Amino acid sequence: MVHCGCSTRGEYLNTLSAVEISSGWWEGEAMMGRSQRATFEALRRIRERTPFQWRGIDSDKGAEFINNMLYRYCCREHLDFTRSRPCHKNDNAYVEEKNYTHVRKTLGYLRYDTLDELIIINELYRGALRLYKDFFQPVMKLVYKERIGGHIRRKYDVPKTPYQRLLKSRELYESLNPAELKREIEAKIDKLMKAYERKKRIQQAEPNRKQKPGVTCLVS
Repeated sequence: MVHCGCSTRGEYLNTLSAVEISSGWWEGEAMMGRSQRATFEALRRIRERTPFQWRGIDSDKGAEFINNMLYRYCCREHLDFTRSRPCHKNDNAYVEEKNYTHVRKTLGYLRYDTLDELIIINELYRGALRLYKDFFQPVMKLVYKERIGGHIRRKYDVPKTPYQRLLKSRELYESLNPAELKREIEAKIDKLMKAYERKKRIQQAEPNRKQKPGVTCLVS
């Protein structure tokens, strides 16, 4: 998911979202740009912190995923590697849903393109946001759907959190306080907005100065 604001000019932050289908467990990682290397490192970092073993990867059809780097990694790690079909956005429905509920509703539609913003967003993704969403936000799973005349009837199971579906990480779960996590999320968002406003003031004061990130970020 891009964080380019109203313009795709220059380099800006992107979010890589990963969703485990059976539980709805979500992980996110921000990266500068969308190169093959940055995407690969983001995916590796996400894999390192998920509390379950991966059996495979089903990716978008973009070149940041469909490349020899990720293919060789999957072969080496014995992971199945599949991709969505061109022009079939619903193939990625689980990720697209989380991109809205977990990313857009939290970060909004502003342009993020600095190192400060990258650090804050990844602090959020690696900490309070993932813990709050995966341990305390129930999700419903579709059991079946059927068409009755002109209507589609859907049947969902009892809402459960991704943690409850995985039944793992109990020690971490018992140490968490959802109210504290919510306050931390709000504090990080406030910090991110302040960093964004500082950047805008600098840009307005020096209109001819081009913003450049401080480092080349290889994140996962």
